[in-house]
Formats: sequence, structure tokens, C-alpha cells
Amino acid sequence: MTRLSLFNNPLLLGFDHFERVLDRVSKMPAEGYPPYNIEQTGEDRLRITLAVAGFTENDLSIQIEGNQLVIRGKQQEDDDPERVFIHRGIATRQFQRSFVLADGIDVEGAALDNGLLSVDLVRPLDEARVRTVEIRSRNKNRKTLEAKGE
Repeated sequence: MTRLSLFNNPLLLGFDHFERVLDRVSKMPAEGYPPYNIEQTGEDRLRITLAVAGFTENDLSIQIEGNQLVIRGKQQEDDDPERVFIHRGIATRQFQRSFVLADGIDVEGAALDNGLLSVDLVRPLDEARVRTVEIRSRNKNRKTLEAKGE
């Protein structure tokens, strides 16, 4: 079966990176734990908030791997023999949550408060850039080489 590419247009040069990112996102598992919010906190700012009740700063890690923000959580084993649970309904399983970041988005910081992990992102505003490209004549270079006898 032939795969139809969104970026298979000769006018879209260098967009193969976006196609790879879309493929990666489509293959990510749709797991619901932990739940999260994404909010816009300013014109160029975003905040991802994950509900990580029961996790401490030492149980969590935030890494940027390529263009992915990866948040992992793993709680330490509770080996206290004096604790006897009659019902254990609070999830203590490990997790990994990944978010694909566009080029230019930076992680500004993270904070854990009342069981909510907030990761602040900043996206610098694009400045309009105009650049002039010098046009050189290839014939001019050939004439120079011919004059040298090459």
C-alpha cells in the first residue's frame, strides 16, 4: 500500500522533519495516566500540568530527548512491614509521559505543588526576517579558470 504524504509537494522543501514528528506522535500510546492539562499562560508561554499525587521531587524526572519532553515518575517501594492496607486505591505505578516540542520551544522550569507538577514552556516570538542572497555568475568563474589554462 502506498502511503500518501502530507508534505509530498515540490514547493515544500525541507519539511521531511515534520513528517517524521507526525509519524512519531501517531505511534505514541494513548495512555491516560497521569492526567494532564496544557494551558496557554501568555502570548508565547505554555504550561503543562500533570496530576502526580503521592510523588515527590525525587520520584520525578524531566528530560529533553531530541525534540521530546519526557516526564517520568517512579515511586520508591514501600517496604514498611508495619503498614497494613485494607484497601489500596491510590496509584503508585510508574509512568512516562512524552510531548513533542516544536523547534524553538524551551523548557523554562518546573514546580511541584500540592500533587501537581507544572512544566513551563516558552516559545520565542518569530521575528520577520528578510535576507538578501548574492547572485554570482557561474560563467564568470569559468572564464577565470580558462584564462589560467585549466
